[in-house]
Amino acid sequence: MTETIDQTTLWIVIIAMAVGSFALRFVFIGLVGNRPMPDWLLRHLRYTAVAILPALVTPLVIWPAATQGQPDTARMSAAAMTILIGLVTKNVIAAIFAGAATLYALLYLLG
Repeated sequence: MTETIDQTTLWIVIIAMAVGSFALRFVFIGLVGNRPMPDWLLRHLRYTAVAILPALVTPLVIWPAATQGQPDTARMSAAAMTILIGLVTKNVIAAIFAGAATLYALLYLLG
């Protein structure tokens, strides 16, 4: 049996998330937009994209929906190959393609 969320609670959550999202963007665009940022902050902001990509991919490797949340050899091997090729070549595109090729090859071979 599925339970539905109360309409008032739903709208409170939606409005709170909208206000929070606006506030986060406003801090950087509205308050800091025309001012130069310190070098230490710019140095740390460069790593944001590098930190977000693994955060998005890791759950898909460790708890894949395709296997009902059970880790499997194909995805773990593809992740390992991606890391290895990335470290060896220092080329993001080569790492992504090597990981994808490994994933599809192992899914085909292992069934």
